[in-house]
Amino acid sequence: MNTPKIPSSVRSRLSVMMFFQFFIWGAWFVTLGTYLSQGLSFEPSQIGRAYSTMPWGAVVSPFIAGMIADRFFAAQKVMAFMHLCGGIILFYASTITDSAPLFWILLLYAVCYNPTLSLSNAIAFNQMSDPEKQFPAIRVFGTIGWIVAGLLIGALEIEAERMPILIAGGASILLGVFSVFLPDTPPKSLGHKVTVSDVLGLPTLKLMKQRSFAVFIIGSLLICIPLGFYYNFANMFLNDVGVSNAAGKMTMGQMSELLFMIFMPFFFARLGVKKMLLIGMLAWVVRYLLFAFGSPDSLVWMFYIGILLHGICYDFFFVTGQIYVNSAAPRAIQAQAQGFIAFITYGVGMVIGANLSGEVVQHFTTSIQNGSIIEQVIQWQQIWLIPAAISGAVLILFSIFFKEDKIAA
Repeated sequence: MNTPKIPSSVRSRLSVMMFFQFFIWGAWFVTLGTYLSQGLSFEPSQIGRAYSTMPWGAVVSPFIAGMIADRFFAAQKVMAFMHLCGGIILFYASTITDSAPLFWILLLYAVCYNPTLSLSNAIAFNQMSDPEKQFPAIRVFGTIGWIVAGLLIGALEIEAERMPILIAGGASILLGVFSVFLPDTPPKSLGHKVTVSDVLGLPTLKLMKQRSFAVFIIGSLLICIPLGFYYNFANMFLNDVGVSNAAGKMTMGQMSELLFMIFMPFFFARLGVKKMLLIGMLAWVVRYLLFAFGSPDSLVWMFYIGILLHGICYDFFFVTGQIYVNSAAPRAIQAQAQGFIAFITYGVGMVIGANLSGEVVQHFTTSIQNGSIIEQVIQWQQIWLIPAAISGAVLILFSIFFKEDKIAA
């Protein structure tokens, strides 16, 4: 039986939505550390706290998306409101030069932006008769948006300026206006009681009685801690050691993500869940070692390979993990289980990782007086060895204790 096609006008609107949804994120988030370090002279620990705002937003967003949007308002209207507010907040954030107020403003923005990730998916899914076949062709425009943002910021050579935040703010307002014209997506829980337990996917906790699922959840939490080092400090690192157009070159990671996503079914059928997850974890270890021992001259290829490993790092771990959760959890709580693993990884794990990475970089940063100028010297090799060690420890423990089996319903 042929799957009904999405009308071209609807498909184009959903594709534009996805493009700007991730263009916004990619425009300001990747280079924030470079701007705060070189542009505003923030300490690494302050940069880590600034980056922790997005994970904190992931912790809060289920309440907004699940307890407000799903019950009272159409998704596209909430999407429009959140992006309009987000754009205004980003414009204001670009004017702030002090660490403490910037943290709270970015946190407010994160609370606005994070719910739109699930809202954009909900709007897209609502127009699809076969999401498994139709969604990837729409979602790919999000990755393209992230790539375009990085190439644009890199080409303009504005990584150490506030302009990326302004570009993201403008794009956010544009998407906010555009969202009004997205397909109508009425609240699905209208008239139904939604509890905090449902929103956070807490019924999934009963699956923790099964060893394999418990190990998977704990392993997912722990591996997201060293991930913060890359997401928060890779662009700052590449700029600091002298790699030109770092933002543009980091988009190679998203390009590899697209490539590996295409071949995911091939690898999955031959390797299975455990080997896929282990390869994903191993890729993080290798990436950090490449960053630790590479150099911007004769060994710059090590940096590039570390960036290109993003496809394996992300697809083999996060996408495989989502597939595992979907097959492991009983059908009645599959959606809640996906919400729970997102809360654990993108929320709790990344919050810890953002703050830890900031403290570690702070520890290995030395201030040197050079005439009237104070220069900061960062020992990047020692820094990258720490997330490599953490990832390696999680890899070993996961390989020992995780067994690939389905959870009893």
